[in-house]
Amino acid sequence: MNDTGRSVRVTTLGAATVLLEYGGLTLLTDPAFDPADTDYTLGPVRLRKTAPTAGTPDQLGPIDAVLLSHDQHPDNLDRAGRQVLAAAGRVLTTPEAAGRLGGDVEALEPWESAELSRPAGEPITVTAIPARHGPVGTEPMTGTVTGFLLSADGLPSVYVSGDNVATEYVDELAERFGGADIAVLHLGAAQLGPFGPALLSWTAEQGAEVAARLKASRVVAVHHEGWDHFTQDRAAILAAFQAAGQADVLVDARPGTAVTLP
Repeated sequence: MNDTGRSVRVTTLGAATVLLEYGGLTLLTDPAFDPADTDYTLGPVRLRKTAPTAGTPDQLGPIDAVLLSHDQHPDNLDRAGRQVLAAAGRVLTTPEAAGRLGGDVEALEPWESAELSRPAGEPITVTAIPARHGPVGTEPMTGTVTGFLLSADGLPSVYVSGDNVATEYVDELAERFGGADIAVLHLGAAQLGPFGPALLSWTAEQGAEVAARLKASRVVAVHHEGWDHFTQDRAAILAAFQAAGQADVLVDARPGTAVTLP
């Protein structure tokens, strides 16, 4: 567990699963731990996991809270990930996901906040940041998604985008909160056959633009590896950030390796 200073410890585990050690708490995003080569059928859509998650639920240790962007897609919550929810201290997600998951899962409406108590200092505030998982009009098929903003006295703010293509919500975040110090961005330019050429997550080029809009000093790119519906990889992301003059903010966060961000 990290200390209560200004540093944030980030461990990417694959796809959208990220361990955040923040203000003395351990937070997990979008738990997906099923084995590689697992196939999933969602109506006309088939998804396949192509690489294992870096680590197992048993290796995580106690999780104070899960930040779940949505429950309807297995690259964000799979069978093994649902067991992680049951063991976590708290689970924060969309109202729709909370209704489906039941139990003690907590719903956050867009721009609504919840507080997480921490060992020392003021509580951590978690604010639900709206997201849209595809072009306007695809919402009935892709479902509701959320991002999150973490903030606390004496700590850098952290934006976790969720699966999003709506930069207008980033602009509103910047207007309301002044941006974010650290951005964990779901990139990968996800595409699926039934949606044609439509993008279901940001491209690398859009990620660089989002980082600039947020004035983020550090960017951790996730959600671009380990599944067959991603169309841009780590190399494409680095190239895009270099072309945008943003290479210095991009963190080299390899799955299973922790990085400490000031």
